[in-house]
Amino acid sequence: MKLRQALIAIPLAASIAWFPSPSPSADYAGTQDRWWGPGETRAWPQRLDYANSQGLVGVLRDGPVLETRGHAFFTSLGPNGRACVTCHQPADGMSLSAATARERWSVTGGRDPLFAAIDGSNCPNLPQEKESSHSLLLGRGLIRVSLPWPPRGEDGKPLDPEFTLEVVRDPTGCNTGAVHGLKSAQPSVSVYRRPRPVANTKYTTHQNFGVLPFIGKNGLPATRDPDNGKPSAMNLMADARAATLKLQAQDAATNHLQMPAALTPAQLGEIVAFEGSLYVAQAASHTAGSLEEAGGPSGLGPDAMRKGEAGVLGNNTTRWVVPMENKWKSLPRTGDVAADARAAARESIQRGHDVYMFRTFWIRDSMHLNSVGLGNPTKRTCSTCHGMHMTGMDTANGWMDIGTTNLPWAKEEPLNPWNSSKPEMPLFKVTCKASVPPHPFLGRVIYTQDPGRALISGRCNDVGTIVMQQLRGLSARAPYFSNGSANTLREVVDFYDRRYAIGYSEQEKQDLVNFLGAL
Repeated sequence: MKLRQALIAIPLAASIAWFPSPSPSADYAGTQDRWWGPGETRAWPQRLDYANSQGLVGVLRDGPVLETRGHAFFTSLGPNGRACVTCHQPADGMSLSAATARERWSVTGGRDPLFAAIDGSNCPNLPQEKESSHSLLLGRGLIRVSLPWPPRGEDGKPLDPEFTLEVVRDPTGCNTGAVHGLKSAQPSVSVYRRPRPVANTKYTTHQNFGVLPFIGKNGLPATRDPDNGKPSAMNLMADARAATLKLQAQDAATNHLQMPAALTPAQLGEIVAFEGSLYVAQAASHTAGSLEEAGGPSGLGPDAMRKGEAGVLGNNTTRWVVPMENKWKSLPRTGDVAADARAAARESIQRGHDVYMFRTFWIRDSMHLNSVGLGNPTKRTCSTCHGMHMTGMDTANGWMDIGTTNLPWAKEEPLNPWNSSKPEMPLFKVTCKASVPPHPFLGRVIYTQDPGRALISGRCNDVGTIVMQQLRGLSARAPYFSNGSANTLREVVDFYDRRYAIGYSEQEKQDLVNFLGAL
């Protein structure tokens, strides 16, 4: 069987312990079968497992086998040939990796609907047959997001933003062009972002706020779920512009599938129910073996995601972010080379967990973190912000700026798109108006590759702020950060180490990478 044959070449893979229960679906492991295209007649089983650079990612469906033909998630609903599944692939943890985009370009000669001009290219007016016109998707896994300028309120009316916006550099031509840019008939801003995974959605949509109707980071009123009136977690999108899975699905259908009409209630129901049934996590490691063995840490693997409790703070010793129970703290050695290597790898994952939970460092100049009464600087850990039980998201709704898109911090990342001799990403100059206080950490003039939440709220203090993502299935969906500026998990760790002058040792870095890779 394809998956078993593929795993023979992976260290430790010959052991049956690699295979979680239920067994991985081997029929979907080949290169062709990894890709789920719109309109295919296929059966989506209860469990799918796909090889990645770190081992296997598991996709668990809480429900019976699903026939995909005619299902709204798998059906091309607009003129560009795409379906929801186009950008949310199971092999990529229900997101889309840059490696998968490159594979599709190679297989189809750039004719796959993934590369639709509207957002699968750097700008729709570029020559679509050229690979260079799709460089951001192929190189960084980025999709173009076009947002109206000035921002619109929830009632659809234009807001009066607290800042002016100028284009300093526009390599794609989309922000200064006559058709799609700020000076077009319908002024808009083009930014480029990674697709977010549509799995583990009971966590990303939780409404466990009790009677708190406000945003945790700034005290402003929270967006409410129109179906039940409850405050929204606002965790679905990088800029939190869609409050629910229904609203996100409609936004994607209009702007990415280019549907001429709204999704029907039946289509919305199918999409939301399917997304709500999926749980994703890394299932096996090349070096540590199965992450789901009986008696192991209870927080690993996709079934742990199914069983976990949503919307609960986990950065404490009574409710962990990722429960490990010290199961891999100190493992015996048997003299068997393979078994001892597996034990050492598991101990590294445990140490990485402990770095994540307990290794303190000084966090400074981060909007909506150092500005909410914790002090600047404040001595905290990774789990301070990435604290939601099971996912490592933020339990409270809101967004932060850690410096991945704003200068001066982003310029310290050598892989940042605008720090090269041939920059690929736009660069904007944001000037906070005299009628509002300057940004507390960046001043009145800010240079950014993506204004983030500010393109929705119009607020100066939101420039560059991004809603953090969940940390599950990371090994399946490189590159990382909203702008794809980190190719590997090691580059993610190195960015934080530089940004906050943490001073991680080489051992701590490797252990932390191994822990993140096991999620």
